[in-house]
Amino acid sequence: MRCFGGRWACRMPGMHQGISRPRAEDAAAIYELISAYDTSVIGAPDMTPQDVADELVEPGFDLDKDAWLWHEPDGRLVGWAWAFRKGDSENVDVEVIVRPGVDGVKDELWRLALERAKELAAEAGHAHATADIGIYRDDDGKRATAAEHGFEAATNFHRMRVDFDGPVEAPAPPPGVSLHTGETDEVRREAHAVHQEGFAEHFGFVKVDYDHWYERRQAQSVNDWSQLTLARVDGEPAAMVQCTNMFLPDENCGYVATLAVRPEFRGHGLGRFLLRHAFAQDAARGRKGTILHVDSNNTTPALGLYTSAGMRPVLVIDVWRRRL
Repeated sequence: MRCFGGRWACRMPGMHQGISRPRAEDAAAIYELISAYDTSVIGAPDMTPQDVADELVEPGFDLDKDAWLWHEPDGRLVGWAWAFRKGDSENVDVEVIVRPGVDGVKDELWRLALERAKELAAEAGHAHATADIGIYRDDDGKRATAAEHGFEAATNFHRMRVDFDGPVEAPAPPPGVSLHTGETDEVRREAHAVHQEGFAEHFGFVKVDYDHWYERRQAQSVNDWSQLTLARVDGEPAAMVQCTNMFLPDENCGYVATLAVRPEFRGHGLGRFLLRHAFAQDAARGRKGTILHVDSNNTTPALGLYTSAGMRPVLVIDVWRRRL
C-alpha cells in the first residue's frame, strides 16, 4: 500500500502550508519520491510506477481522508504519509516517507498518519488501533524515528529469492493430489477459504470475506488468476499458492504472494510441492527466478522450507508496531 500525489490547488483549509491530498494522476511524482528514498537506503528503487498507480486506486483507500503530501514552495514533492485499515479490524498499516536531506516535515506527517489510524479503528468500532509500519533493516534513521513515536519491533519479513540456470522440472503431484487454476469462481472461492484458514495464526492477518479478497486482487494490475493454483487431496481443498507479476517488470522474476496449507493437511509436503510447482511455472514463463516474503517468526511455514528449496534471503523488512 503506497499512496501520494496532489497539487497546490488541492490544499485544504486549516492545514499546514505545503500539505495536500493525493490524486491518481500523481503516480509519476510519487514514484520518483519513493525511488529516491529507497535508493538512499537500499541502493535502488524497490517498486515500479505501476505499483504506485495500483495502490492509489486500491479498494477501501480514501484519497481524501487517508493520505497526505508535502510539497516545497517550488512544487517539489518532499513527503507523504498514509494510513490504511485492514478490513474492519483494529489493525492499521501506516507509512511516512520524507525525501532524503529534507528537514521539518516528518514529525507532522507522522502525527497525521497516527491520528488517522486511530480514527480508522474507531470508525470500525474499536477502542484502540494497532498501527504497523514496515521498515528496511538497513534504515537506521527510520527505525530511530519509529522508536521515538512509541513503536517497537514486532517481527521481520525476509525477502527470499531463487534464480534459475535453465528449465525447472515440474514436481510430480503426491498421491491423491490434483491441481486446479484460479480461472473459475469455484476454484477461487476454495482457494480463498484455504488462505483464510491457513493464515489464521500469522502475524497481522485479518480475516476477510470472499468479496473483499476478490475485489482487492482483481484491482491489482499484477494479478493473474491463471497463476493461482489450488491443490485438492482426494477432492478436498487442502492448499493453495497464488503467484503474481509484481516483480516481473524490474526483476523478471515471479512472485509467490501467498502459500497456504490447511492445518489438517500439514506435514505431508504440500507446501514444498506447491513451492517447486511455482518455480517450474516461473521458469516455463521465461523468468529468471522466483521471489517471496516470509515472516521469520512464523513457524508455519518455517523459514527453513524456503532455504532448503534453494532460496536465499536478499532483504529484511522489520515490522514495527504500536498500540494507539
